[in-house]
Amino acid sequence: MNSDSDLQIAGDILEVPHLLQAPREHPATVAEFAGLVRSLAADRSAWQDLVRYDATTRWYHRLRTGPGYEVWLLSWLPGQGSGRHDHGPSSGVWTVLEGALTERTERGTRALRPGTQKVFAPGHVHEVVNDALEPAVSLHVYFPGLTEMPMHSPQCSATARSTDTGAVTTA
Repeated sequence: MNSDSDLQIAGDILEVPHLLQAPREHPATVAEFAGLVRSLAADRSAWQDLVRYDATTRWYHRLRTGPGYEVWLLSWLPGQGSGRHDHGPSSGVWTVLEGALTERTERGTRALRPGTQKVFAPGHVHEVVNDALEPAVSLHVYFPGLTEMPMHSPQCSATARSTDTGAVTTA
């Protein structure tokens, strides 16, 4: 027995196929989608020259598609917001690339700075707003690709939905 370690490997470790996973061409897990967002965020040359600002509405651009997913680049001038919505059957990962955004949910309000990642499941209701004095840019990945974005009434943290009756009650 080797006195430096209690671990010994017998045979050729490369012959254990379940320990070796071929790299995937496209992400398939939450961690892989989060990694895609991080790598795209770090590669400013992939998105920086595409950003535009629109004084009348949020600007958006589909940056990439893959099997079953889409990557979107969005810009937000001060005061622009998404309205309260969900993403239908899509899950997602998003991050702020530049500036700051505020996310409002029924659980509260959270300021998001560059590098902050958010992961959400289908049915996650939120509102995203640029409350800052400077423009912001964000990157969003949706799986499956975004096919709907149902809007919800503007009430946020003061409303809770009862799971038993479906009735809306206010706190």
